[in-house]
Amino acid sequence: MPSRSTGVINQDWEPVVLRKSKPRAQDLRDHKAVNQALRSGAPVQTIKKFDAGSNKKAATVVNARKLDEETEPAALEKASTEVRQAIQKARLEKKMSQSELAKLINEQPKVVQEYENGKAVPNQAVLAKMEKVLGVKLRGRSELALPLVFVEVLKSI
Repeated sequence: MPSRSTGVINQDWEPVVLRKSKPRAQDLRDHKAVNQALRSGAPVQTIKKFDAGSNKKAATVVNARKLDEETEPAALEKASTEVRQAIQKARLEKKMSQSELAKLINEQPKVVQEYENGKAVPNQAVLAKMEKVLGVKLRGRSELALPLVFVEVLKSI
C-alpha cells in the first residue's frame, strides 16, 4: 500500500490566469457589436463598399456628352406592319396558334406575340426561324410576304 506523508502538504502549483480572447473580425462586424460600441463611445470605422452584396453585373459607363451629341434617334426600330401582317397571315393559313409557332421555332410565346403586335425589335435569327416554319419570306422589302417558292422562282428569272 502506498505510504502517505504525515508532514505538511505543500502546493507547488502556479496560479492560472484566464483571459478573454480577442474578438474576431467577423464578430466585430456583427450589428450587435457595432451598436454596443456606439453606445459605449468606442471608435467605430465604417467603410461603404461599392456594389457590395449585390448580384448585379457591372454596368457600362455611358458618356453623357456623347449621348447628347448623338444624331441618331434613341428608339429602336420595331417590327413593320408588313412583317406583322405576313406572320399573322401565314400562321393562320397553317392553322397554328402563337404558342404552337413559338414551340416550333424554340422561342417563348411572348416573342411571337410581340412580333404580331409590332412591339418586337426585329431579330434576324428569329425571323429566319419563322421563315422556315411558315414558308414565307419575312426579310427583305421587295419579296416580303411572298411564299418562299415564289421568291426562288423570281430569283431564277
